[in-house]
Formats: sequence, C-alpha cells, structure tokens
Amino acid sequence: MGGSGADGTNAGKRPNEQLSSWFVRSGWSKGELARQVNRRARQMGAHHVSTDTSRVRRWLDGEQPREPIPRILSELFSERFGSVVAVEDLGLRTAHQSPSVSGVDLPWAGPQTVSLLSDFSRSDLMLARRGFLGTSLALAAGPALIEPMQRWLVPTPAAEPGRAEPAAVRRSTRLSRAELDLLESTTVMFRQWDAQCGGGLRRKAVVGQLHEVTDLLQEPQPAATAKRLFKCAAELAELAGWMSYDVGLQPTAQKYFVLALHAAKEAGDKPLGSYILSSMSRQMIHLGRPDDALELIHLAQYGSRDCATARTQAMLYAMEARAYANMGQPSKCKRAVRMAEDTFADVGLDGEPEPDWIGFFSEAELNGENAHSYRDLAYVAGRSPTYASLAEPVMRRAVELFSDDADHQRSYALNLVGMATVHLLKREPEEATKLAESALGVARRIRSERVNTRLRKTVDTAARDFGDVPEVVRLTDILTAQLPETAEAV
Repeated sequence: MGGSGADGTNAGKRPNEQLSSWFVRSGWSKGELARQVNRRARQMGAHHVSTDTSRVRRWLDGEQPREPIPRILSELFSERFGSVVAVEDLGLRTAHQSPSVSGVDLPWAGPQTVSLLSDFSRSDLMLARRGFLGTSLALAAGPALIEPMQRWLVPTPAAEPGRAEPAAVRRSTRLSRAELDLLESTTVMFRQWDAQCGGGLRRKAVVGQLHEVTDLLQEPQPAATAKRLFKCAAELAELAGWMSYDVGLQPTAQKYFVLALHAAKEAGDKPLGSYILSSMSRQMIHLGRPDDALELIHLAQYGSRDCATARTQAMLYAMEARAYANMGQPSKCKRAVRMAEDTFADVGLDGEPEPDWIGFFSEAELNGENAHSYRDLAYVAGRSPTYASLAEPVMRRAVELFSDDADHQRSYALNLVGMATVHLLKREPEEATKLAESALGVARRIRSERVNTRLRKTVDTAARDFGDVPEVVRLTDILTAQLPETAEAV
C-alpha cells in the first residue's frame, strides 16, 4: 500500500500507546512485523498490501491503517500471545464492524456469505485452542437475533433473464460429479463421527473441510455446482456449530449456525435451513432462552411448511414442545408432543428419500425429546411428580432404543442422565445413581462437554438433596476422580 496516506488516516493523530505496548511485549522488530503483515495479506489474497518499517512506525505514532491491516494485526498478536487480542485492544478501529468477527446481522448475498465463512473458519483454525475465538464473540439473543434470522424468508432476487454464464464459468471443469459426491460423503462421515464420539474429537477437521469448500466457492463454478457447494458448506457450518455447542463454545457455535443458514439460503434448501434453525433453537433452550427458541422454531416451521419431510416436521414439533416446556406452558407443550408423535407416524409413507442430516431423528430421538419436555415441565412446575411420571416411561423407551445403537453414543449418555434426573424428581436416588454411573462409562469414551456438564449437574443435585445416601456419596467420589473438568476443542 504505497503512497503517503494510502494506508490510513492522519487526522488528530496521537501516539498509539496500546499498539506500542503490545508491540514491545511481542519482541518483534518493526521490519519483522511488516514482513509478517505482508505474508498474511498474501495468504488472504490482499496482494495490494505492501507494508514496510516506516509504515509500522507511523502506526505506532498514531496513524490508523485501513482494512485488512487491523484484522491482520489482531490475528498476528493473538497468535503471538495465545489469547484474543481484539482490534480495539490495539487502539485501532475499522471503518465498520466486521461482521465476520462479531454480530449476526449479516448481508444475505452469496459472495458475502462465502467471504464470511472463509474468514471465520480461518480465524477458528488459527485460534483453535479452546475458548480463544469464542471470547472474541458475543452471543446474540432476543430481537437482535430473531429479526436478522427472519430475513431468511425474504426471496432472493432472481437472476436477470437471458443473462448467460460467464465464459470462465461455462468452461469450468474444476469439480467433477464424482468429486462433488466425495465432498458430500465426507460430510456424512463427519456427522457419523460426531454422533459416535461427541464434538470434541473432529471439530477442527470439520472446520478445515468447511474452509476448503469456501475456497472452491471463491472460484468460478457452474450454477449447479455452486448450489451443491453451498449446500455442502451449509451442512459443514451447521456441524461445526453443533460440535462447538457440544464442547461449550457457545458464541462460536451461534456464529457457525448463522453462517450455515446463509449458505442454505444460497443453496435454495429450505428444509436444511429449518434444520439449522432447530439447532439454534436447541442452543437457546440450553442457554435459558426458551422464548427465543420458540421464535426460531416457528420461523423454521413457517419457512419449510410446504417442503419438509414428515421426519423433519416431527423433529420441529418436538423442539417446539421443548420450548413450551421451558416456558412453563404445559397444555401447548403436550399438544406439540402429540403433533410430533402423530407426524412421526407418517415417516416414510411418501416414499421420498430423506437427507442424511435428519437421519438422527429416530424413534429413540423422538422419545428422548418428548421425555425431556415432560422432565423440563416437572422442573419448571417446582419438581412436579406428575410430570416426572409422564416422563419416566417415555425416557425409559428412549434409553432402551439407544442402548442398542452404537452410532449414537452421545444421545445414549444424555438420555441415561435424563432418566437419572427423572428418578431424582421422584425421590429415588439409588436408581438415579445407577443410571448416572452408566452414563459416566459412556462419557469417558466420548468427547462431549455437554454430556459432562449435565452429568456433573445431576450428581451435584443428588449430593445436595440426598447427600446421606451411600450410593450418592460413592458416585460423587467416582465422578470427581474419573470425569475430566474440561474437554479440549480440536
């Protein structure tokens, strides 16, 4: 970026003490920092950036560099110190808040979606040690989350009639049908690993694959190929979000979900979009925001009402029931449970093939969700034994079905814990501890902070309410010795 003033602004310039402090602590020379900035800029494709020692000196003197320099400096110092060093921490500012770093109100357009996915996945890979990327983000909730998501329903402007594809696109042979099939089958494999092992084992691999797909989307592609790549990106981003949620990286998870919804819109896949919204809804329930969860589920139902399969619709009704349960609305919860059961009875009757992403919603999952809705109602209603009794047979059925399902061990563990909580509600601590100990055996084989957290919380509840029961004392000691306090996100 040669030329006086081409790199930034000089108005009201004062020495940048914040940047100077980080610079001195880094141990870098001005020339070394300039070389690293240029190298990172080339990696990003910003070939117009050309920084030298005198330019670094001007930044330290207070000159404000233009994008992408502030973002590059943030990344470099973050990597140097092993924690997030935000642009603002460096005393720098950008012309606008970069939506790839924070916020969910993003532009609904293909090129921007690709750019944001690329930026965010790259940042996640660079700051992949647990929590670093997450601490640079803030969770959105309420209108700040719901209103931008409602734009998912706004039709995308149609292409100009009669407009031909560019010659470069018509000639593109970069990806064969077999290569696209392989990309899609890899996503299926990652999803299977997540269900079997939890989100902590393959998260970084999924993020890396997502970044590779966004690289392909940045190249000229025929329209049909681009549509399949956007669908693949949406599924990978949703899975990256789900894995992030599973290991406790909540802001990171939400950002991936939002970007996945944008990619699904570009792919024109409304059922996939509804599935992504259901994942966002589940996260909001986990975070104690059932009102937001319900808004997201209703948005998903409305957007896919004319195209989702019976299995997808049943899943959405089950999530609606969870939201109503946590809002303390038993009649609406029970109605949604019945709708989920009735709709699930129609699964497969139309003979239509179903996408892989909804395959997880089996009879076992249906029972597990509905049982958790009744269990949640019991807690909201002040530990109601009535709702606990409603939950027990449904949860028992879920546990029985998952016990024979080696492909969904995390769900098995979660339902074992759920059954333990039902027995605690019924004041049966001895039975609760047997189930919790079984869940501990599964938890040690997988990598899911969500399972670990629920198990710890359940045992803590048992210790608080039944601390004099020998089985509870024994399980508390076992849990302390065997269950790790954290799970690394990789």
